[in-house]
Amino acid sequence: MSNALENLLTEDRVFVPSPDFAKTANAQPGIYEQAEEDWAGYWMNQALKRVSWFEEPQSALDDANPPFYKWFTGGRLNLSYNCLDRHLEKAADKVAYHWIGEPGDKRTITYRDLHRQVGQFANALKALGLKKGDTAALYMGMVPELPVAMLACARLGVVHSAVFGGFSSDALADRINDARSTVVITQDFAWRAGKEVALKANADIALERTPSVRNVVVLRRTGSPVAMQEGRDLWWDEAIAGQPDTCEPEQLDSEDPLYILYTSGTTGKPKGIVHTQAGYLTQVLTTHSQVFDLKPDTDIYWCAADIGWVTGHSYIVYGPLGNGATSLIYEGAPNFPDFDRLWQIIEEYKVNILYTAPTAIRSFMKWGDEYPQKHDLSSLRLLGSVGEPINPEAWMWYHRVIGGERCPVVDTWWQTETGAIMISPLPGITKTKPGSATRPLPGLSADVVDEDGNSVPLGGGGFLVLDRPWPSMARTIYGDPDRFEATYWSRFPGRYFPGDGAKRDTDGYFWLLGRVDDIMLVAGHNISTTEVESALVSHPSVAEAAVVGRKDEVTGQAIAAFVTLRGNVTGDDALLKELRDHVAATIGPIAKPKSIVFTPDLPKTRSGKIMRRLLRDISENRQLGDVTTLANESVVEDIAAMATAQTTED
Repeated sequence: MSNALENLLTEDRVFVPSPDFAKTANAQPGIYEQAEEDWAGYWMNQALKRVSWFEEPQSALDDANPPFYKWFTGGRLNLSYNCLDRHLEKAADKVAYHWIGEPGDKRTITYRDLHRQVGQFANALKALGLKKGDTAALYMGMVPELPVAMLACARLGVVHSAVFGGFSSDALADRINDARSTVVITQDFAWRAGKEVALKANADIALERTPSVRNVVVLRRTGSPVAMQEGRDLWWDEAIAGQPDTCEPEQLDSEDPLYILYTSGTTGKPKGIVHTQAGYLTQVLTTHSQVFDLKPDTDIYWCAADIGWVTGHSYIVYGPLGNGATSLIYEGAPNFPDFDRLWQIIEEYKVNILYTAPTAIRSFMKWGDEYPQKHDLSSLRLLGSVGEPINPEAWMWYHRVIGGERCPVVDTWWQTETGAIMISPLPGITKTKPGSATRPLPGLSADVVDEDGNSVPLGGGGFLVLDRPWPSMARTIYGDPDRFEATYWSRFPGRYFPGDGAKRDTDGYFWLLGRVDDIMLVAGHNISTTEVESALVSHPSVAEAAVVGRKDEVTGQAIAAFVTLRGNVTGDDALLKELRDHVAATIGPIAKPKSIVFTPDLPKTRSGKIMRRLLRDISENRQLGDVTTLANESVVEDIAAMATAQTTED
């Protein structure tokens, strides 16, 4: 790869915060400058202001042993206490979660209710012999008992390892064995798109090769029969029967581990990312308040992610509960029983803040404007995006159709390893540009560098780096500190490299370009898949696009595009030519796709990430790699057949 990435797309549209929003925003002008005067001190102030301590920390940052930084040393706290107990005096009867099951069942859970349930389940875990430092694996769907289990573990100092309920038994077994979990918490089945997902049966297959597991706690969700192994398995309701509903929270050190969360990775052994207590909580609480402009007394907040991912850990559980928010959790698929399910929920519960992924937004675009237009979405006052770079046209659709052109859009960049949001607009301060995450948040710092580590001038592209420590940073890879250092800190010594490409425009705004693994080298030009995909999606006929580089004898790599069309648009030869010419006109002839395949869907993981690796296999006529992590395995064969049938090259 040469010293820089091509900067192909420009974006001139700018949106200024409305005066009314800015006037009451949580973050006010001057915050960046104040934070920069003493950035470590800024985070210390946030920690003392936002966190309830048993013993306050003595210092902000211990940087004696980089990259194994420590934050808020000397402090003692408990995250379950911070999320529950401290709210009981003034807000015990406030709603913590509105929960909606996919079949339509509902629950309203107050902070008092949640405190009792967590206390009861923590005592049940103690009765099973769990203690501080042990590890419990959580393999569940989107039910309230998942945050209950997380908070019960946090109360005891038990390290939780949540495994996304869409993962296979092999993936679960690998994670249980790596973390040496002694207890697995799961459920009989989960609902997904009208079908029962067999979580207990999957867990049983994994448990055939997990010698560390002593007990399995099983929640009854659908009531369908499952196998229970005597002496090992017990039902959730039986485990809590007779247990007291109060449990004294363990007083934990700032740097004690809180949870392990495995990156899903498409190749190699999953990495168990370790997050600790105080730094994580401080940054999650701060960013949740500032980025979403949370008004905990009035807002209904909905992060429409899965709790099994870091987004759910930080912005469904620890951030919202720590800030005393009222949140919404929905169990099921966004298109079941119909394509307007999310909009119906927003209307019914008068949701004010929505946080979702670009993949979901592009799906909503594909399904059609008529579905959100059937519902009153006027309660919304802020929209957020998370998970991958958002195409400018998807940003604009979100702003226009969902936000009614009145809601600020906060496009956030962060990852499992950072623990909390790192780059994002502040909605009352930042002028936004469609597709840009704008700039690092107060107290944080990032740069774009070339392959020699030199800062790239404004207007250029290169590698994103974080050039100083931050409180919610991962502390290590579980059991493998050498891999932690080699993976994240060796490419640019002294700086954290997340693996992403980025560019900065002349205003200093950051534009994320996706994984550097997805950069294409076409005739000597380093071209980001993100920019070509954005150009394709900017065409009015296109809902979603995925782009990969495939081998080419002339140019080294050629651009192969896979396109999903909007609504009832029909793909034909005329549209193929129009799309190729549109890309050339939008970002230059060098980026014109060599081939385009129309497909009704794209191969995606159950978290919504497009599996470009499989598209490269199809483009180069290779045997397909592992498809077990896909949400839609059958689509790969369909795309391969379409790619063979469609001749779209010059």
